[in-house]
Amino acid sequence: MADHERLLHAAQRLVGTDAETTDVDLVREAHPADLAHVLQHLAAPERNALFRSLGREQAGDVLSEMDDHALLELIRGLDDVELSRILEQMPAEHAADVVDELPTEQAEKILDLMEEQKSEEVQGILEHPDQSAGRLMSSDVVALAETATVELLEGEVVSVRPEMDREDVARLVAKYDLVSLPVVDEQNRLLGAITVDDVIDIVQEEASEDIFRIAGSDAAELERRTPYQVALLRLPWVLTTLLIELFAGWVIHAFDRTLAQVILLASFMPVIQAISGNTGLQSVTMVVRGLATGQVQLSRWWEPLRRQAQTSSILGAGCALVVGTVGLFWHSAAFAFVVAVSMFISVNLSGMAGTVIPMFSKRLGFDPALTAGPFETAFQDVLGVTIFLSLATALLRWLM
Repeated sequence: MADHERLLHAAQRLVGTDAETTDVDLVREAHPADLAHVLQHLAAPERNALFRSLGREQAGDVLSEMDDHALLELIRGLDDVELSRILEQMPAEHAADVVDELPTEQAEKILDLMEEQKSEEVQGILEHPDQSAGRLMSSDVVALAETATVELLEGEVVSVRPEMDREDVARLVAKYDLVSLPVVDEQNRLLGAITVDDVIDIVQEEASEDIFRIAGSDAAELERRTPYQVALLRLPWVLTTLLIELFAGWVIHAFDRTLAQVILLASFMPVIQAISGNTGLQSVTMVVRGLATGQVQLSRWWEPLRRQAQTSSILGAGCALVVGTVGLFWHSAAFAFVVAVSMFISVNLSGMAGTVIPMFSKRLGFDPALTAGPFETAFQDVLGVTIFLSLATALLRWLM
């Protein structure tokens, strides 16, 4: 039996009536991350009962490992005094994360109930902007005087200010292979330190956030949103895409005569749209991720554009050769020319658009992960159809 299942069954017996000594030991010795995972698989009454059976220190460690949705569900079952005592046992930066999720009135009450020193530490962290280095740092650090003769002094120390964005913090840690990063104020005085485990969490959260936003959504909908809220979240992007696609329908209608005379053209439209759209979406994904990791710099916008032009040329040529060969066997050399050239141009333009749109969105101050995907896909559908049918119309007499 897997360790997770053993722990889950032990937890269920512990809140039931048939617990054994081994069950108590297994839960007591379990890693907080494993216990947090188990708690999410228990019904609310069992979850609350198990959590209350933990010591304050272990309970605090478990809270630090829970995601936002499970955390809120759990603390709803605790009274304010219980919660304040548990938060006192947690590192200040983790306690701040919990308090930040609470309604303002309850958060203020919890902070008043906590020990004064711990409460002040938590409030100090909460004063920093959300998503900043100050929210991540721990004040529990060892600091030595510069004049000490026992330690080995590292002259060039990489440090950050508390207002630095957490994505930039993650890039620094990755760039210099750091296990911890000091946070200093304007006078270069040590405020705290950010450890690599927090940075790993940042990377995972930001990657998930970007992936969901490319789809016109966000990660929170899997946790706390109702179907109605999810629909409202997605509706603006769906309607925007719908309007652009209706324009593609209008373009097709404008070329009715061409399609009526060479009906085989209709068979190749979805192929060109799908391949070019896929190329564009791949470009969007790569650029959005590159912007997030710092690999793509707006000040050097021509570099990803040049690379994409080279890549798209190869992809476009390969796809054009395939559809051109099929078109030659199905119809004629002129038909093969139309579908091959249309495929080549559409793939190249789509790849370029998928590179430019995220960078342009970023330059204008929008989140490229949220805006680039839906717009690029719909834009390319209109563009691909227009190029294909315009070229077919221009060479119509050779297609008859």
